[in-house]
Amino acid sequence: MAEMRTDIEIAQSCGMLPVTEIAEAAGIGEQYLEQYGKYKAKVDYRILRETGREDGKLVLVTAINPTPAGEGKTTTTVGLADSLRRIGKNVMVALREPSLGPVFGIKGGAAGGGYAQVVPMEDINLHFTGDFHAVGAANNLLAAMIDNHIYQGNALGIDPRKITWKRCVDMNDRQLRSVIDGLGGRTNGVPREDGYDITVASEIMAVLCLSGDIADLKRRLAKIVIGYTYGKPSEQKPVTAGDLHAEGAMAALLRDALKPNLVQTLEHTPAFVHGGPFANIAHGCNSVTATRIALRLSDYTITEAGFGADLGAEKFIDIKCRMAGLKPSCVVIVATARALKYNGGVPKAETGAENLEALKEGIPNLLRHISNIKNVFGLPCVVAINRFPQDTEAELSLIREECRRLGVSVALSEVWAKGSEGGEELAREVVRLCGGEEGGLKFAYELDRPIKEKINDIVTRVYGGSGTAFTAEAEKQIAQLTDLGYGGLPVCMAKTQYSLTDDPKVLGAPTDFTVTVRSVRVSAGAGFLVALTGDIMTMPGLPKSPAAERIDVDEDGRITGLF
Repeated sequence: MAEMRTDIEIAQSCGMLPVTEIAEAAGIGEQYLEQYGKYKAKVDYRILRETGREDGKLVLVTAINPTPAGEGKTTTTVGLADSLRRIGKNVMVALREPSLGPVFGIKGGAAGGGYAQVVPMEDINLHFTGDFHAVGAANNLLAAMIDNHIYQGNALGIDPRKITWKRCVDMNDRQLRSVIDGLGGRTNGVPREDGYDITVASEIMAVLCLSGDIADLKRRLAKIVIGYTYGKPSEQKPVTAGDLHAEGAMAALLRDALKPNLVQTLEHTPAFVHGGPFANIAHGCNSVTATRIALRLSDYTITEAGFGADLGAEKFIDIKCRMAGLKPSCVVIVATARALKYNGGVPKAETGAENLEALKEGIPNLLRHISNIKNVFGLPCVVAINRFPQDTEAELSLIREECRRLGVSVALSEVWAKGSEGGEELAREVVRLCGGEEGGLKFAYELDRPIKEKINDIVTRVYGGSGTAFTAEAEKQIAQLTDLGYGGLPVCMAKTQYSLTDDPKVLGAPTDFTVTVRSVRVSAGAGFLVALTGDIMTMPGLPKSPAAERIDVDEDGRITGLF
């Protein structure tokens, strides 16, 4: 039975088709395909200019706030795509690439699960086609050019104390959050405080995911602000990667990474897996290019945004949709009875037992996300209950009843155990919603509002808080960014994924809370401001018992422990 096999055993037991067959089925001509072995390929984005087909429907998959009990958003996304194909629809799925940080940290692999996976899952979870390495190389090339410029005389007058650009590595390594480099004498550079971000938090990753072609990529890279010049705050000027003439070399490193990666699901549905910004510290969506190609080639494109709807879906709409002119036809909100009971105060070990009272206490978290999608963003939605064997009919009925009060339908999803067969109910509801009368997409804030008001709009309208507190440092940064002309950019909130608040321990759907913004910085190349809240880190650390301790490879090259 499916329940008795691990995800990796299921993936290894299912046959894959050559990627050339997947491309042919998707309508991707040979001239656009660059193969990376037998089962992976990159697709040239020129296909967008040379294919006249009308765009299909865009379906966004999001979720409640994540918990240790699990939600299964990627599994549901992949399974929904397979289920739509099962009922005769032309469909593609567009996902992000997993980061090595979570793979070797807490989460393990991120390619779906059970009979709803993208494959080859080992490749996707590890080095894949080298996109993350290219992002890291481009990021660190810029860092090297900054320090070399200072060492060679500092003609631009860069203040080493005001450098905002960090180096990066795609690994959870708390030791590198704050470092002092340039030690060992003059020939080793100018000593200064420095630090590392995880690669998925690099602005280069956001730039890659929002760029349309090489020319757009170079324009965005040139705009990246790396720091500020000497002088009083009113005299300091931003220094960009363009000032350092770094954009050409960085774009050369990113040339191939800009092209989306084509793979397949276990049921051979074409899948793009491209880009990987985290949704708690970045904008949390796969590349605009991958999404656009999928929309051009299919009638239904299924994509996901990271973590809960307060983070991933908000940024998908307020940043990605706004910039790229995209509009979802409907939204799927994934929840599990187990996770809702956890939100209701039940320890993870006890979430498998029926507990209707705890479920009632936890359901408001789901209802808040539903209300946001419907009322804040104006989009139709369906709740997908990712069913576990222990879920009781009484629990499922309670979730359905509460959702119906908000006028939202509920569909069971059993794609982990049954593949596409287990998602037919959800697929048919998605088709129904996509065929209905389209409402007008709304945003959580208007771009022309002051920076503080945009942040406060997100906190009060999306999170349900009563207001926002700004540290003195954040106030100073906001004033400077406004004076420099960056006030009209959208806001990317860096916040804990575990709570609607900035405190990961506060579960459910709290009200009357304040979110503290400690820092605001500009990602001018990506085209947004980043507001760091609470204790959020841009370089995670490994847990006490990291997943890396359980990952291995045997003499035949078979990898174990990725899930």
